[in-house]
Amino acid sequence: MRSHLERKLARRFQTYDLDGNGLVERADFERACANLAAEYDLGPDDPRLVRVRGLMGGLWRHLRSVADTTGDERISLAEYQRAFAHGLLETPENFDAVYQPFLEAIMAIADTDGDGRLTADDEVRWTRSLMALPEADAREVHRRLDTDEDGYIGVPEILSAIREFYFDHSPGSAGEFLLGPLPG
Repeated sequence: MRSHLERKLARRFQTYDLDGNGLVERADFERACANLAAEYDLGPDDPRLVRVRGLMGGLWRHLRSVADTTGDERISLAEYQRAFAHGLLETPENFDAVYQPFLEAIMAIADTDGDGRLTADDEVRWTRSLMALPEADAREVHRRLDTDEDGYIGVPEILSAIREFYFDHSPGSAGEFLLGPLPG
């Protein structure tokens, strides 16, 4: 049985690897942006899409620079996990600086009524397009993050869950199911 953190990192890796070839490549990030554009009918010059594309490009470049140890422009699961273990990917110090702008960019698209909150349907749409999260998993994520049970989640709840996903390694934490069930 792999460690709890290894299982979480394997799940995150799966959500990056949109073509399922066992490697994370620039094309996976480009596909995520294309999926988002198609899901929300965004033209290529839509400022919201341009912003997400820029952030996704920056994320790819960062991942490649710290995790691609072979220089082949592809990241294996082992490379991804090794980079994380060495503190090169997610650290508490850079967490908010990385995730806050990304979540705000996603909200500018996914929050179609502009009220600053996401319904379960909103959660399904953006997580399906960016991470290929199955609908049932996205609905369960929304249910778990909606701690006040009002039917909505916002950036603070999502940011808190992402933080728990990466930094709370105890089984059963609130962020554990952020990306659906963990691999065995």
